[in-house]
Order: sequence, then C-alpha cells, then structure tokens
Amino acid sequence: MTSPRDEFDWQAAEADVNTTGGPDAHVVDLDAARAARTTGPTAADAGEGGQALVDSPDAQRAPRFTLDGARVGQRRPILPAWLRSRAELHDVMRWTVGHLLHTSGYHLVRVPKYLGKLAWRAPVGAGRLLTAAARWLFDWEGESLRQATARRDAAEDYLKLSRQRDRRVRWRGIVATLTTALTLTGGTAMLWAPTWAQWTVPALLATLCGMFGQPADRPLLDTAVVVPRVARLTSDVVVRALVVLGIAGINQAIAKQGARAIGFTAPIVRDGPGWRADVDLPPGVTAGDVIERRDRLAAGLTRPLGCVWPEGMPEVHPGRLMLWVGDQDMATARQPAWPLAKAGGFDLSRPVPFGTDPRGRIVAFDLPYTNVLIGSIPGYGKTAAIQVPMLAAALDPHTELWCFEFKGTGGLDPLAKVATRYASGADDDTAEQGLEALRELRKECQRRAAVIKGLPKAVCPDNKVTPELARRKNLGLRWLVAAFDEIQELFSHPEFGKEAGELAEKVIKLGRALGVILLFATQRPDAKSLPTGVSANVGTRFCLRVMGQLENDMVLGTSAYKNGVRATMFTRKDKGVGYLVGAADDAQIVRTFYVDGPTAERITDRARALREQAGTLTGHAAGQETVTPAARRDTLLDDILTVVPAGEAKVWTEILTERLADLRPDVYGDLTRDQLTAALKPYGITTGQVWGTDPTTGRGANRRGIDRTHVADTVAERNRQRRDKAA
Repeated sequence: MTSPRDEFDWQAAEADVNTTGGPDAHVVDLDAARAARTTGPTAADAGEGGQALVDSPDAQRAPRFTLDGARVGQRRPILPAWLRSRAELHDVMRWTVGHLLHTSGYHLVRVPKYLGKLAWRAPVGAGRLLTAAARWLFDWEGESLRQATARRDAAEDYLKLSRQRDRRVRWRGIVATLTTALTLTGGTAMLWAPTWAQWTVPALLATLCGMFGQPADRPLLDTAVVVPRVARLTSDVVVRALVVLGIAGINQAIAKQGARAIGFTAPIVRDGPGWRADVDLPPGVTAGDVIERRDRLAAGLTRPLGCVWPEGMPEVHPGRLMLWVGDQDMATARQPAWPLAKAGGFDLSRPVPFGTDPRGRIVAFDLPYTNVLIGSIPGYGKTAAIQVPMLAAALDPHTELWCFEFKGTGGLDPLAKVATRYASGADDDTAEQGLEALRELRKECQRRAAVIKGLPKAVCPDNKVTPELARRKNLGLRWLVAAFDEIQELFSHPEFGKEAGELAEKVIKLGRALGVILLFATQRPDAKSLPTGVSANVGTRFCLRVMGQLENDMVLGTSAYKNGVRATMFTRKDKGVGYLVGAADDAQIVRTFYVDGPTAERITDRARALREQAGTLTGHAAGQETVTPAARRDTLLDDILTVVPAGEAKVWTEILTERLADLRPDVYGDLTRDQLTAALKPYGITTGQVWGTDPTTGRGANRRGIDRTHVADTVAERNRQRRDKAA
C-alpha cells in the first residue's frame, strides 16, 4: 500500500491494529462514546489530561419554568397602549370619527358622478348579463370539450357529452322560461305599483347592469384617502441593511455563520405606524456602531432617513438594538395639535404634554420636582421646546413665572402677559437682571425651606412642596417656574458668569423639593457656557441636533453617547426632534409640539384671564415693574452723595446699603453689599479697607467701604460730558 505522505507507514499501522495488545491498538466503543457526549464524562472517564464537555445538551437545554423566573419576568400589557391612555384613546376615536366623516362627505359629493358612471356602463353590463345567460342556457362552456372529442374521433365520449348537454339545456330551458314568465308578469304588475317602486326597481336594475359593466382597471368609487404603501420589514431586509453598513464585526460574523449571526429576540411586529425589530448584534458590535451610521442603514432599508430610528437598549446589553421603521418621515408627518391649546386651565402637578415619539404617541413629563436643560446648535427648536412647558405652567393660575430671554429676539414675548418677572435683550442690563433673578431665587429657596421646616408633619410629611401646599396662598409656596433662554450668554458673561453658575447650581440642588423649577436652553453646551455643576444636577434633559460627542454628553449626561443615545444622528430635516432623557426609564426620541405665535398669544390670553379670576396676576404682568439694574445705576451715584454728607470722607458698604434702603426702599430695599460693589464697578469705583466706628459697639474697625471723593469726581465728569453733548 502506498501513501501520499511518505513519512506515514500504512503497513505498520495495519499490523499494529491487527495485533492484539499492540502499543497503539484501541477499539472505540461508539455507543459508549455517544453516551459520554450526552451525559458528560466524569473525572474517571476523562482520565489524566482528559477534557470535559462544557457544551453538553444538558447545559444547552433551556431553563425550566420557575416561580423566581416568573417574578422577574416582564408582563406584557393586556390592552394596547391606545386603550390604556385616555389621551391616546381620545385621539384614536377623534381620528376614526374624522376619517369616517371625511370619507362619507367625499363620496356624498360625488354621488352624481357615480350615477353617471353607472348609467354609462349599464348597456355594457346588460350585454354582459345577456351573454352570460345565453352561455349558461345553451351550455357554451362545454362546447370546446365536445369539439375536442370530435377531432379525436372519440365517438363514444362525444355521444356522452352530447347527451349531457341535451339534459342540461332541457332543464335550463325550463328554468329560463319560468324566470322570463315571472319577470314579464312582475314588469306588467309594475304598471299598477306605487310611484316609488316604479322608480326604484329600474334604478336597481340599472345599478346592477352598471356594476357588471365596470372595467377591471377603473373602479366605480374614487379614492377618498390615499394610504401610502410601504414594504413589510422582514429579517432578511434587516440583515441586508446591517451588512451594507460596513461594520467589520457584522461582516465577519455573517461570513462565518450566515444570517444566523444576527439574532432576533422577538418577532418583527407592527408598532404604531411602523415596524419594530429587536435585534441582537454579533459579539463585539454595539448599538452605537449602528446608530452612528443611521443614514447608511436607511439606505440599506430603502426608506427615507426620517423613517428609520435605531435605539440602543443598554439596560439589556450594549449589543441590543431596537430598530423602528416608520411608514412616514417623522419630520414631515402630520403632528396632532398640542392637547392644551384649546383646553381651559391646567394643573401643573399633572404631566405636561411635551411632544410625540416616532410612533405618534404623546410624550409627557412631570415638571415639579425636576429641572430641565435643553440644548442644540442654533435653529433647531430650543425656544419652541422651552416654550411648551412654560405655556403649560402659565395655564395653572397658581404657578408663578419668571422669563428671561438673552437673545433679544422676543421668542418668549407671549409669556410677558403672565410673567411676574420678564426681560428680553442681548445686553449687559438683561444679563444682570438674570443674575439678580438667580440671587432672589436663592433667597426664595431659603425662605421656603424655613416655611416648610415650621409646618407640622401631618401637613408636610415629606418636607417638600405638594400640590395642596402650592395652592395655600398664606404660605407663599406656589410653584415658581423660571425659564432662561440662551443661558450661555449669562454663564459666559465675563462679569456675571461665575456667580450666575454658582447660584444656578445651588438653586437646582435646593429648589427641586421647594417648588422652584429652573428651565435652561442653550445653543453652546460646553464647559464654559454650561457649568458642570449645572449640567450634572439637572434631572430632565432634551437634546436636539448637536455636532459632537462632547456637546451630546454635556446635555444628555456622561456616557450617553457611548450608550447609543446620540443626538448627533439628527439631520437638517429633524427640526424639533431630539432625545429626551429623564422623563422615563429609557431615553426617548421626541418631536416637540410646535405652538406658533398666534396660538401662543391666544393661550396666554386665556392664562391671563385665569390669573385675574384667581387673583394671582402679579409683577411684570400686573404692571408692577421691578427696578432694573440700569435704572438703579442712573441714580445710584447721586443717591450715594445724598446719603453720605460732604463731611464724611469714607463709609462702610454695609452702612451705605442701609442708608440707601432708607432713602428709596422701592429701589434699594433688596440691595446687598455684593450687589452694590458690582453696581459701582462699571464706573471704576472700587471698594477698599475703610476705618470707621461700629455704631453698635462704638469700637473702631477696618471694613470694606468706598471713598466719597471718588463718587463725587465720577458724577462731576458725567455731568460735564452731558453738558458737552448737549452743547
């Protein structure tokens, strides 16, 4: 015997096997080997250096049903989502009624057209009916078979078929004669029938003939609603789309295992106006790898980009992907009106309708006990997004509103009708008003904390503002919602930014339980424009389109980008579409409700009427204008010279603030030493160590104060410039 491998001696091997007890002789018991693979080898079976089977059938068998497993299992809802939500049920019923009314009206208007079609097609239909009756009466459908037997000279078969035809025609002729007689009798009786019957029967006959005369490609009724036809989403389509992404881990796995490399944890089902697929990606591939290639995924699915919404499910594992493919582009699909646009009032303790998800379901979140951060690049709907919860708060007459818009375009102007404090502008004065608002919010938190601490436990068991406490006017604990649009202009201000960031962080941490709610919107979410202490403590975040991972995580939280929550995937068409984090257990893709200017004006008019009725219209909305920093600065120097006599060269700032408050309480009643120092700084007047006598102790001491001479010189120079300008 020869061998292709010269180094192996086949003859010696055969002799060894045929020799009992040979050094290499071993006869394998196949039954025992199969049993060992089934039960798994013991240590004795494995022997020295043996290898145990870890993938035995027992190990691969699915776990049995246990009570513990059932307890932690996820129960699927008995009723669909639209039956569990009153708002969604109302929306579905409203759509159904609207659809029926539209369809009925559409066809009702076209009844003359349909009657004309029937009349035009009736002769053709009558001919078809007569032709069909003749074919049936004379058994024409069997004529081809009889002719075929005649051509084959099958005489016996032909005679059988002929006799069968004669019997059929004889019986059918009797039926046709009786039917014709009855028809003629009924037609004659119609001469004495009522008028309505004389018109109804011919109309029915004409309708019947018209329907038989209808061409196959031209139906009688026009289409009232054009339903878009979309391809069904299947596993093959999903696998094909994932392959074209160019992800090495997916391509390598499919090359080795085929389509089995992509796992589907549940059947692909209809989910709202679209399809949902739960996909397990190959090992080493994360959902984020697919999400960042959303455009290529849409191309692989041959669907518009706005229809394809992949989401990660990090709570399961990083490789779990939830792919939802809609029937329509989310950005162009018709969105329902804001549910509160035509309602009466609103209770802020209820969830605020904020927008809709890709499936068209309403997404809402609780505004009390949270703070909101909204971020994106310019032009993608930040102001519209912050306006929605503010309008909802405006409809609650027991909620106080503060609005500050640092862009100066008046995007929040409709809210000025109901806001206790309102400012809009891109100047330093507006920025300083925002800073003063944060200072006052800090004081308000301290006051509210003292009030809550003094309440009995039976009234306030959880040491926080409740909806019941917010409506008790004597406590002064009503919800206080403060919105700051384009907040980066304040946080990055060279003079006010640092203090504003520190105050905002304190208010965010303390105000949550005290009924003080902050809403920030920024178009530059970076470390300088959005302090880390602010972004890290906000509970609800909404991120529209951003361009990078840093901005994404500044708004949505650390590791959001890594976990597949990526607002970088949104495109130019996705205006108003963003990721909402904190409103539910998982991140949600939401398209905010858009409330245009005229609608916002009508809503705030209604909100103002509610506040007037409840007696809660105060501050700016009630015409009680607060003193602006600019107005204070115009008279500050003159007032200092009034309260500090010429003989008093220097004065402590704490004494100066007391004298100013006594002089004009409405302007300086809340003025602090730090605020006074900041107000004097633009004039070049600084504070320094001043020797003076403490009026309470009579002892001398060095404290921060000002030199009256500096103030007098500044006033003299200002007056001289005014005279020169007037001349």
